[in-house]
Amino acid sequence: MKNTVLIVGTGPMALDYAKVLQFQNVPYSVVGRGEESAEKFRIETGIKPFVGGLQKYLEETVLSDKTNVIIATGTEALMDSLLLVLKTGAERVLIEKPAAISIEELIKNEKELMPYSHKVFVAYNRRFYASVVEAQRIIEEDGGLQTMHFEFTEWAHKIEPLIKAYGVKENWFFANSTHVVDLAFYLGGKPVQWQAYSKAGALKWHSKTNFTGAGITEKNVLFSYLSNWESAGRWAIELLTEKRRIYLKPMEGLSIQDKGTIAVIEHKFDDSLDVKFKPGLYRQVEAFINAKQGTLLDLSEHIRFAKDNYTKMLQ
Repeated sequence: MKNTVLIVGTGPMALDYAKVLQFQNVPYSVVGRGEESAEKFRIETGIKPFVGGLQKYLEETVLSDKTNVIIATGTEALMDSLLLVLKTGAERVLIEKPAAISIEELIKNEKELMPYSHKVFVAYNRRFYASVVEAQRIIEEDGGLQTMHFEFTEWAHKIEPLIKAYGVKENWFFANSTHVVDLAFYLGGKPVQWQAYSKAGALKWHSKTNFTGAGITEKNVLFSYLSNWESAGRWAIELLTEKRRIYLKPMEGLSIQDKGTIAVIEHKFDDSLDVKFKPGLYRQVEAFINAKQGTLLDLSEHIRFAKDNYTKMLQ
């Protein structure tokens, strides 16, 4: 029996997943809460979602043990949805990052989550960017990574007016900035000896606005980072090998500065899948459906990293 997929959610992210699944000829069904978003989903995909919420759906439906679940709800509903799904017979679960509205919510549910952590993966799709795959190829070609610098500056003036569920903006570092942090330490290895510093600013909706730190990773890569949400900046990662400096800036693109030169040259690579679909999503879904777990972030690792490193960066 071929695996099927249940998508939880009918918003923009769920639509992005549906487009990939349809292209990959993977059968799927959808469950959502509201009629309006469900109708938009039907118009876009031709698939009519179950309306009424996940709990009602699970009360009326027995999931096959060949069902893979993709949770693509709003951040505030991720953990509640995951806890409901884990009580079913689902084979594997892919949950949108960061799997909870806050580090505290994630850790609070650790005991209940851990027995299932081997089959739950957190969807940090930037690990699957074509630019990242190409950067990894170049790093290997050059003999490995030596040093790394990254930045996760958020545009606070753009975030401030956004209407979000309570707790989303207040935990913006965890909900959004960890896109960059996860990718940096995925490429360079987990930090083992390091110092982190942060301080508050004038923002009323987030406790910290300035971040910096430095250290060394398990792969013997020296790293540093800097982020100021009240100044200028952007998301970026710089990767230094013996032969060149690789820029993921913007992260969907790739530029290179060769050793002994000043010029930073745009590097061409095949990013056709990231143009056709939401960047990284095609390869991420492919890895999830085919149980290729090397690049996917499993839930237990995510929880450990949140406790040991995200918490440290915020203190």
